Amino acid sequence: MPLTTAHLDEAARQLQQGRSQPPLPIGNLPAHLQPQQIDDAMAIQDALHRRLSESGHGHLVGTKIGCTTPVMQEFLGMPHPCAGGIFDSTVRSQDGSFDFDSFLHVGVECEIAVQLGSALCASDAPHTRASVARAVSAFFAAIEIVDDRYVDFSRRIPDSRTWVADDFFGAGVVLGEAVHVWQKLDLADLEGVMRINGTEVGRGFGRDIIHGHPLEALVWLANETARRGRELPSGWIVMLGSVVQTKWVAPGDTVDVEITGLGNARARFQTPR
Repeated sequence: MPLTTAHLDEAARQLQQGRSQPPLPIGNLPAHLQPQQIDDAMAIQDALHRRLSESGHGHLVGTKIGCTTPVMQEFLGMPHPCAGGIFDSTVRSQDGSFDFDSFLHVGVECEIAVQLGSALCASDAPHTRASVARAVSAFFAAIEIVDDRYVDFSRRIPDSRTWVADDFFGAGVVLGEAVHVWQKLDLADLEGVMRINGTEVGRGFGRDIIHGHPLEALVWLANETARRGRELPSGWIVMLGSVVQTKWVAPGDTVDVEITGLGNARARFQTPR
């Protein structure tokens, strides 16, 4: 049976604990609140977004797409992409500073991101690589900040549908400098490398993203959003997926990503003095 409005709000209230200050582990959702289908998970996610905005967490400005590369699908045991929200309060530009103690178990990912210059509307679906490319105004080298807010995600506790309801580990982003003239770049051949405190921890390519091209992740998102009767508006930020497996960080760490043709982004994890 579909979850009722009361059930959605109850589930969202528990998930919200993971982004309180100080954050609290989410734990397992009671059986009657657990999403049985992805659409249930997305309905809980909508309720969570409302609660987070109402409590001062900010406003939605974008979407992160998770599990778009083989390395991340294998790492998380999820064979298909999924989506979560990005809040303006969690977005940094080029050199971002984060309070390490505001997370439960914080990690980083090396990503390619885009910003839309025009909306991708439900009425225009099905979207294609060519149609979404026309809507992209800028590309970025980017870092996604993720937070393991769960009981034991390595044993799939809670399961992946609850992860989707909770924005699939999403906790923030750092966007490098916008690259507006990107049309001549070989997006599939872009190479990303991530370093922590100057030591390389992984690298990957744009072609590692689904169907061999970064924009195929945006095609998936645009069509999935259209299926739900919604659009991706102009100005929307989209994180297309990590080309490097998630790496966990320690207090004081500095994380750098560099993507050929797109530039750099940096994240610093500080503790209060």
